[in-house]
This record gives sequence, structure tokens and C-alpha cells, in this order.
Amino acid sequence: MTALLILPLLLPFALPALARRALDRLAPVAALWAVTASALALAVCSLAALGAFVLTGLLKLPFFASLGELIRPLHTASDRFVLPLAALSVGALAMSAWTLVRSVSRQVRAFRAARSAAGHGPAAGDLCVVDSPRPDAYALPGRPHRIVVTTAMLRNLDGGEREALFAHERAHNAGGHHYFLAVAELAAHCHPALRRVRDVVRLAVERVADEAAARVVGDRRLTARAIARAALAGQGAGGAERPAFVPGAVSGPVPRRVEALLTPGGRRRAGGWVAALLVACTGLSCIASVTGMADFHHRVEVAQGEEGR
Repeated sequence: MTALLILPLLLPFALPALARRALDRLAPVAALWAVTASALALAVCSLAALGAFVLTGLLKLPFFASLGELIRPLHTASDRFVLPLAALSVGALAMSAWTLVRSVSRQVRAFRAARSAAGHGPAAGDLCVVDSPRPDAYALPGRPHRIVVTTAMLRNLDGGEREALFAHERAHNAGGHHYFLAVAELAAHCHPALRRVRDVVRLAVERVADEAAARVVGDRRLTARAIARAALAGQGAGGAERPAFVPGAVSGPVPRRVEALLTPGGRRRAGGWVAALLVACTGLSCIASVTGMADFHHRVEVAQGEEGR
């Protein structure tokens, strides 16, 4: 059981490199779905493994063994290995919970502030203009969805570039990209290796929105110029922090996004092996965690006298 449940804790370390390859080799939409789904599955599997280690350690203690109605010793590896591993798992779960609560609290405050600022600015349909000296533009989820752009950003773009920017932000809301970013943020708090995947998911949603904006305006070069000028305008500008699940046009490594717009399809080659490795990594983690949990459940039933050895 122990060996199987170690695997879901190790496999997430392979995901950041695979995620970057997937974004390079696959279409942006396919990469976004594949990477986000893998991150979520690996995060859940790692939490299940940690939970199993904690329960195993607790059932080794007489008090919890009596609560679990164990009439036989729980058959596991040596206590010198199981108990320290359980203690480490408790610490890891507590740290994950603490950082997640802090992140949620901070982002809820930032989201409320952003919604409040959008509500006080003039609106035209889903577009809300906020009077601010800080160039910024982002897609604000909620009811209704908003496209928020500051007056400083508008002054830095011409008419065509503004349309490309608005199309980009509308693509975020239409694609529900805030859900992908929220999942990536959640996964980042479940396993330290998944923190690097969060940046890949953010770049993926921007790439998807870039492609959608290019289709809407019908000019990839114009879209690339709009993204570049918006990023240049917003570089080094201070301002209120946006929630991690709120996508914006100037997020991510802008030079890579501009390059992808100017050379469509040039880097997406031989992506099948990346997709296969993502599926294999995710599937192996799920199989290991499910098998390990089933084995743990069987051992508990044996210790309770419900099954023979």
C-alpha cells in the first residue's frame, strides 16, 4: 500500500515539463483542457494519498484503533516508517489548507474591489471603462460578465487595437477561462510541484484568447500589435492586485504570445506523444491512488475482523 501511495506524490513533479511541452506542441485549446484536467487529477490523487497516510498513522495509535473498532493490529510497514510519514502528511495537509484559506480570502477581497470599481464606471454593454492612470484591461467574471479597461489603456491604443483587445477579453468570458485559472490555483495549493503548472495554464488561456481575437478581427498581425502595445503600456504600472482567476490581456510572457500569433502552427508538431504522456501520467496516478486506497480499506476490514487474512 505504502509504495503505491508514494507514486501520486511523485508524479506531479513530471507535470510542469509536460505542460510546457503540451502548450508548445498542441493547439492552445487542447493544451488548456489537457493540462488543467491533469493538474486537477494529480492534485486530488496527492491529497488522497496524504489522507491515507494520515489515517494509517492514526489507526496505529491505540485510541484511534479502538474508535475504528480494530480487533487486530493494522498490517502495514514498520511503525518507524509509517508514523513519521503520517506526521509529515498531517503537516503537508495543514500547510495546504492554511495557504488555500489565505489565498481565497485575499482573492475574494480583490474580486469584490474589482467588481465595485467596475460598477462605478461608465458601461456600454459588457464594456466598463474605469478612470485610472494605470493601463490595464481584464475580463471580470460574475453576473453579468464585464470587460474592464482603464482610460489609460484606451489612450495607448488606436481604434483597431482596441477592438482586438476587447475581442481578446470577451473570449476569456465566453470560454469560462476563470474556471481554468481557479482550478490551477487550487491545484497549486495541493502539491508544490503544481505551482509551476499554474503559470502554464495562465499562458494557455491567454493563447486561446489571442487566437479567438485574431479570428474576430481577421488580422493576426493587428492582434499581435495590440497585445504588445497593451503589455508595453502596462509594464511597471502599479495598482490594485487582481484575483488570480481573473485573466487579462497583458498576462503571461507576451513575447511568446506575439511570436505565436505571427507564426501560427509553426511550433505545433508531433504533439501526440505529449498528449499520451499526459494521459499516462494522470492515469498512473489515479490507478495508484485508487488501488492504494482499496488496499488500505481491505487492511482495515481485516483488522476489524470482517475478512480473513
